[in-house]
Amino acid sequence: MVNQQENNNNNIGFTHEDFAALLDRYDYHFSPGDIVAGTVFSMEPRGALIDIGAKTAAYIPIQEMSINRVDNPDEVLQSNETREFFILTDENEDGQLTLSIRRIEYMRAWERVRQLQQEDATVRSNVFATNRGGALVRIEGLRGFIPGSHISAKEAKEDLVGEDLPLKFLEVDEERNRLVLSHRRALVERKMNGLEVGQVVRGSVRGIKPYGAFIDIGGVSGLLHISEISHDHIDTPHSVFGVNDELKVMIIDLDAERGRISLSTKQLEPEPGDMLKNRDLVFEKAEEMAEKYRQKLLAEAEGITVEELNAAESASEDVVEASSSDEAEDSEGEMVGASVEE
Repeated sequence: MVNQQENNNNNIGFTHEDFAALLDRYDYHFSPGDIVAGTVFSMEPRGALIDIGAKTAAYIPIQEMSINRVDNPDEVLQSNETREFFILTDENEDGQLTLSIRRIEYMRAWERVRQLQQEDATVRSNVFATNRGGALVRIEGLRGFIPGSHISAKEAKEDLVGEDLPLKFLEVDEERNRLVLSHRRALVERKMNGLEVGQVVRGSVRGIKPYGAFIDIGGVSGLLHISEISHDHIDTPHSVFGVNDELKVMIIDLDAERGRISLSTKQLEPEPGDMLKNRDLVFEKAEEMAEKYRQKLLAEAEGITVEELNAAESASEDVVEASSSDEAEDSEGEMVGASVEE
């Protein structure tokens, strides 16, 4: 009886202070930057109270609920919903922590775009604004910029607002908050899938610079450098071409990494200087000259001369013809034999 009474006295002696001390002993330590699980237990007009296991409910303001604009908390959160939250600040004077979902989405968005850049992926996004330098888009919720030099469009830049564009990544830098993309690279890559070095294509002069002419070939631009216009010396491309001139050009280089197509009319000249003296002849003989150029590239790759390559191909054709002739004779003999037996 005595022992039981002593135990009862001891139980009565467990005060609120003792209980608080016990809670402190098992309380989790929360620090800014931690990601914790929390449950929504009260929706507020401009935020929500979240139970994360701390002594005081944490608070998430509406501006921290998403990487995108949010007008009402219930667009993102529902009562009793459990999800991850980022601890944004230390406890205030009331012991309350401030949380964020936006910061988690922000970190994961940068992780995603870095992965897309490594995969050299093409993404699509809607232009929501333009400025003097280029156009603005959103990728995974992040704000991206397309420089004017990387916009491939015939219409005015301002008219791109609302358009959905294919894009390639140029720069992904989370520390500097720089996400730079290229519309031109995406178009050139798509166009390149149907192009090859040595191919003759039709195009029109889109612009002329001191160093060359930009040729539109089916919606993408290639550079006809001044050194690739003719074997003869040229002072300026303006002396040879005018804007909107229709041309036949040959592809001499495809650089998907930089989104560039290099062109030549010089390699299509039957005689040096023909682009300046007789442009129509150059275009008439374009396919023939391009075939010679391709033969030259093939010979260089094989480490032999064009004559040796032609000789090897001729010998190969003779073997094929002889083989075909032998097969024809054998077939004819079989037919004769079969006729005799009949």
